[in-house]
Amino acid sequence: MPSVAANGIELFYESSGDPSHPPLLLVSGLGMQLVEWGEEVIDRFVAEGFRVIAYDHRDIGLSTHMVAAGVPDLMALLSGDEVELAYGIPDMALDAARLLGALDVRACHVVGVSMGGMVAQQLAVDHPGRVLSLCSIMSTTGAPDVGAPSEEGIGALLRPAPRTRQEAMDQAVETWKIIGSPHFPIDEDRERALAGTAWDRSSDQSGFARQLAAILTAPDRTTALGALRVPTLVIHGGLDPLVDVSGGRATAAAVPGSRLVVIDEMGHHVPPALWDRLVAEIVANATSTAP
Repeated sequence: MPSVAANGIELFYESSGDPSHPPLLLVSGLGMQLVEWGEEVIDRFVAEGFRVIAYDHRDIGLSTHMVAAGVPDLMALLSGDEVELAYGIPDMALDAARLLGALDVRACHVVGVSMGGMVAQQLAVDHPGRVLSLCSIMSTTGAPDVGAPSEEGIGALLRPAPRTRQEAMDQAVETWKIIGSPHFPIDEDRERALAGTAWDRSSDQSGFARQLAAILTAPDRTTALGALRVPTLVIHGGLDPLVDVSGGRATAAAVPGSRLVVIDEMGHHVPPALWDRLVAEIVANATSTAP
């Protein structure tokens, strides 16, 4: 299995496409394993001439799980109390930087979705030489006054973890119906299949809470984002109930020369009907010049 020692842990990754082509790193969202990008999306980037690198964050999939750290008290965090954390978003950004180093990738184009957008932003801030272009999708800056979830959105995150493969598949469909794109029907068969594949790779759900704790305690990157000088694209859904569109607008406002694309009918999910558009936007950003 392709994995590398990085930042004191093992990170599982997959590389697709010609190794000599420009590298593009896909940074997953909360609780999202690399398989959940879907071969259809990865194949599109490969067809556009990129070497695509996807990986499992710490605490998910086949990468190291931080089980010994225990499960944080999320309700205490949400109430503003201090809670001991296993790691934070900067640690996850360092994971990505060390992964690239272990793969002898000096710099790459970076695409992050949701929590992955936060990690991608932090990677660009902390390790600017590693990032050729940045795309932040349905994410936010970490500022407390933007990007807040709706009650329905936070409820979808805090539901009990699935205990079986069937529950995981059912819950995936239920979650996307709550936070997804209401103008696009959910492909239930596809989402069930992806959730089942993810469960088969790793059924340990304890990392979800630790990743969520990292999100809830993430630093405000607004000022630091102002120092970025790489082509930056921000994509957000106008109907996102999990990360309000204000998070995307704030991200674009923070990064000089960035381009904001708000898709009015999109929620916190990229439906198949929008894949071609998003890939085209990301490719255009990656092949543009710095502002």
